[in-house]
Amino acid sequence: MHKLGLLFGLMLLFIGAMGQVKDTIPDSTKMVQLQDTLKAGDAQDTKRKETRAERRARKKAEKEREKYYYKDILKDSTRLEIERLSRVAWKRSLILPGWGQYTNGGIWWVKTPVIYGGFVASYLIFDYWNWYYNMFLDELKYREEFGQPSSGPLGFETNWSDQGLIAQKDYGRRNRDLTILVTVGWYGLNVVEAYVDSILKNRWNISNDLSFKISPTLMPNYAYTPGTGMFSGTSFVTPGVKMTFKIR
Repeated sequence: MHKLGLLFGLMLLFIGAMGQVKDTIPDSTKMVQLQDTLKAGDAQDTKRKETRAERRARKKAEKEREKYYYKDILKDSTRLEIERLSRVAWKRSLILPGWGQYTNGGIWWVKTPVIYGGFVASYLIFDYWNWYYNMFLDELKYREEFGQPSSGPLGFETNWSDQGLIAQKDYGRRNRDLTILVTVGWYGLNVVEAYVDSILKNRWNISNDLSFKISPTLMPNYAYTPGTGMFSGTSFVTPGVKMTFKIR
């Protein structure tokens, strides 16, 4: 009996002790403030912005590298010399037409007169259309100032109306301006020809050993069936001549 009472008393004492333990679950109504350990200015950008001078120096170094490397392959001295000759040829033609053709050699003595002959023809055509334009323009100015046709070739001798004079004036101006554009194109063609000729001479071996052979042959000829819109399966042959070129 005493043991049962003692056991019951120990159980009550244990329950009372457990009730005195503080609840460790935080109150959800309370706001927990966490201190931010990352202050302004503590984190610095480790990647520094490239300056303008550094960018120019980097691009210059990359451009210099392109002269000696092609897709990370080092160019040999022969390739560098060929590229130098090509640059020299077109730059000289850009400075003075015909100079690049002279540098390339070959039949430069034919190309150079053709180039300058084109410039002379362009000047003569430009001079004609400029005269044509000014002739109609002067007549229009005279009629606007004096109110009557002039005594020139477009005056009393012809029956030009004002609208006709304006149309011909614009026609002459368009042809004159077109001549200028053609001349600029001819100048550019001189530069392109010098560059292409330099590449063909130095980068490829173009031999003059060209031979060809002519021989008889039979060519297949498929008959057409009228009304069906189709070719028949029967094959015919037609005699012909075959020419074979051989480039060495």
